Amino acid sequence: MNMSTILHRGHHTPLVIFCTCLLLVLSCVVQIPPSNGFFVNNCNMRGSLKEPVNLTASCNNRELNTVPQNLPDQTRVLDFSNNKLLNIKKTDFTHLTVLRQLNVSHNLIQDIEDGAFVSLTSLMELNLAYNKLTTISSGCFQNLFNLTLLRLDENNITYITASAFVPLISLVMLNLSGNNLIHIYQAQPAFQLLHIQELYMGRNGFSYFQSSEVSNTSLNLKVLDLSQNLLEVFKMTADIFPQLESLDLAFSKGSIIWDVQDTNYFRNVRTLNLSGTHEKMEPVLQTFNSSLTSLRLYQFREQKVKPLITKACLIKSLRTLHLQLNSMEYISEKELKNCTDLEVLDLSENSLTNITNMAFGSMTKLSRLSLSRNILDSVPTAIGSVSSLKTLDLSFNSIEVLTCSDFNNLIQLQTLNIYRNPLSSIENCTFQNLINLKTLIISFSRLISVKHCFRMCLQKLEFLDLTQNKLNSIHKGDFGDLQSLTHLLLNDNQISNIEDGAFDGLNKLKVLYLQSNKIPTDSLKASVFSGLANLKCLMLNSNFFSYSYQHNLIDPPFADLESLETLAIHNQGHKGMTNIPSNFLQGLTSLQEFTAGNLNLNSLDSKTFSHTPRLQSLDLRRNELTTVSPEVFEPLQQLSRLSMSSADLQSLDFLMQANLTEIQYLQVSRNALAVINQTLISSFPKLVFIDLQENTFSCDCSNSWFVDWAQKNNDTQILNADKLTCNYPSNLRGSKLMALDFESCTVDQGFYYFISTTIFILLIMLSSILHHFLKWQVVYAYYRLLAFLYDSKQQRQNGKSSGFQYDAFISYNTQDELWVMSELIPQVEGEQGWRLCLHHRDFQPGKPIMENIVDGIYRSRKTICVISRHYLESEWCSREIQVASFRLFDEKKDVLILVFLENIPAHQLSPYYRMRKLIKKRTYLSWPKPGEDTRVFWEKLRVALETKGTYEEESLLLSGIRRT
Repeated sequence: MNMSTILHRGHHTPLVIFCTCLLLVLSCVVQIPPSNGFFVNNCNMRGSLKEPVNLTASCNNRELNTVPQNLPDQTRVLDFSNNKLLNIKKTDFTHLTVLRQLNVSHNLIQDIEDGAFVSLTSLMELNLAYNKLTTISSGCFQNLFNLTLLRLDENNITYITASAFVPLISLVMLNLSGNNLIHIYQAQPAFQLLHIQELYMGRNGFSYFQSSEVSNTSLNLKVLDLSQNLLEVFKMTADIFPQLESLDLAFSKGSIIWDVQDTNYFRNVRTLNLSGTHEKMEPVLQTFNSSLTSLRLYQFREQKVKPLITKACLIKSLRTLHLQLNSMEYISEKELKNCTDLEVLDLSENSLTNITNMAFGSMTKLSRLSLSRNILDSVPTAIGSVSSLKTLDLSFNSIEVLTCSDFNNLIQLQTLNIYRNPLSSIENCTFQNLINLKTLIISFSRLISVKHCFRMCLQKLEFLDLTQNKLNSIHKGDFGDLQSLTHLLLNDNQISNIEDGAFDGLNKLKVLYLQSNKIPTDSLKASVFSGLANLKCLMLNSNFFSYSYQHNLIDPPFADLESLETLAIHNQGHKGMTNIPSNFLQGLTSLQEFTAGNLNLNSLDSKTFSHTPRLQSLDLRRNELTTVSPEVFEPLQQLSRLSMSSADLQSLDFLMQANLTEIQYLQVSRNALAVINQTLISSFPKLVFIDLQENTFSCDCSNSWFVDWAQKNNDTQILNADKLTCNYPSNLRGSKLMALDFESCTVDQGFYYFISTTIFILLIMLSSILHHFLKWQVVYAYYRLLAFLYDSKQQRQNGKSSGFQYDAFISYNTQDELWVMSELIPQVEGEQGWRLCLHHRDFQPGKPIMENIVDGIYRSRKTICVISRHYLESEWCSREIQVASFRLFDEKKDVLILVFLENIPAHQLSPYYRMRKLIKKRTYLSWPKPGEDTRVFWEKLRVALETKGTYEEESLLLSGIRRT
């Protein structure tokens, strides 16, 4: 029954309407879904269930032997590597129908049940590397028709069924390296894949490769890796690799019999790896004479590799030559004289100590040269002859000094790497000719000063790395001429002094690293950073700043850095900062990320972040912020990431009050939080990640809501929720919070709503029945109560002996007003002298009608009811007689006189207030019929009005009147 039905049926009493409205509200409340969170046992989730396109489950390194079954169905990426899974069952991934990447590498998998991946129709990448598989069955990869990448390397595979890879119609890359395949025909199913482009089969037991055992038709293969096999014969009798671009035959361990009937078979090969092979490589090189652009020749003896270099450089198409790990001690123009077209030469990881002056003389097209990881103690003079050079790598050598002549002719050089050399000095003119240099790396050296090193040079330099040297001061003008510089890395030095204007002129600088130095508070002032109008990132962590009390700084250090977006000041030495001055961040109107952890902070001024309205990420970890005022965070209405781990927090109420509705990532681990309630979680409507690990949880009903919320799958991940432990009460200390039974704390809401709904429905039905059958009794009781309350009030105010204002209250219907005005009033008031109370004359204007009625009846000795059929049909008349009746019963006096103007049978009275019973006990008079004498009627009325006895006495006295 709905509300409209009830109203149409006439059941519109206030009680019915109230109950119906309450029922509708209750039904709405039942339908409102609660806020939910989610977590997965032994897995970390990244992403949101609202937008699960990148939802990732990381379950790696957990020593798990089964796949978690409570992974969200919407998971796209699952990393289950480095566990102890023994086999993959049909039921392991059935619900992950939208999974795209699955990594189960580095497990102990020996068997995969047929159909184990049948539900993973969206899977694109599958990594089964580093397991113990021995056989690939025909039902292993059913339904993986979207798979593009499959790794089976580093297993013990000895057998692959002919139809094992048939379902893999989209596979592009397959890795079978590191298995126990002995004969190439055992890998034939791999070559038959329709769209395979990259096939890796290194580290097997192949000793013989013959094209006829692989395929009879041309393949689309572009990359073939046969490295680290024991190849003795390589035989090609058909053109099965017309698209092949890369061939790896490295470390074949023996002398290969190279039998390729037509060199045109490898007409598209661009990259060839012959590293670690032994004799007779010349025929191999001749096969690729027309197309080869990149050649790798690693780990040869010096005597062997040099002749190969000479032969290789005869290949006119060759552009890149890798010669690492060949133990070469010197290089001369003899070995490289044919390399006139070479563009990239890698001589790293040798033992070079000497390079003759003209070693690179013939290499007029060389643009990239690596001499990294050798034993050079100076920049080779030979480099000066390569004017075409754009990238030079001299890292990991023993160079101590850079001189003015080292880079004289390298006017096209763009990248210079001198990383990890024991450099102690750089001459002022060293870089004067590097007019096009953009990147300079001189990190991990022994430079004490760079004063004058960059004067009047390096006008196009964009990236300068001076990390981990021994610089102790930055002087004004040290970098002033580097007008194009965007990145300056000075971290991990010993800088203790920075002069005012030290960075003047660096108008384009965006990133400045000064962390891990010895910079004191005195050097932290605005004049130091003047001129850095475009700076975006400033790292000042791990220095020696100190502020021991809150105060306004006279010279806020970052006042001019209006473009700064990232600032880090965490991990300051000595006593730390203790407090952040209220205007410390003044000027940082564009700041988005601020890191201030481990500063020994014990309070935050309410105006600390008033200057950073755009802050999105705030890190305050490892401080002592036991209590924090909500006013501190109120300016941060764009904050989306907040970390306050290890901050001695006992409550997060301050975050609720700060109204941080944009928070998505919240880290509050290792605090003293005991309860996480619904109000807290509801204050973060966009929360997708929360870290609550290592808090002092109370394992009682106060956390029952949180446990229920955490176990339901929705949008917020609780990091390692299954590892949260109890601290209170003592008998549960150490227990898992999520494993506890909170059923006794939770009322079954469904049952509660059922009971409530049932009660309301019964109330509605009962009120309807009462309204239909006992309406007047209820109304009568209501007015009796009103009369009782009024009488009690009057007695308290005036006492029981109070006199009456009127002799009688006249109750009549307006239809009978003519009789009252023409007959009753002239006789009773005029002839007999009684004072009557009449509606039109004596009711107080503006006062509620019901109050006037009650006042009139209780201020009159008697009530005369002039009864007619119109009277019985009147609602107001019925209320008047009900009030008068209650007074009769209350005072035990005959105060009610009934005057019938017409003859009304008793059966007609029954439907009206059960008046028949009242007539049998009360005084009543009948108005004579027309023509009869009225004097007897008026005399009886006078006697009735004069009577003042008790109810019993008056009943006897008036019995004669009734009989008359």
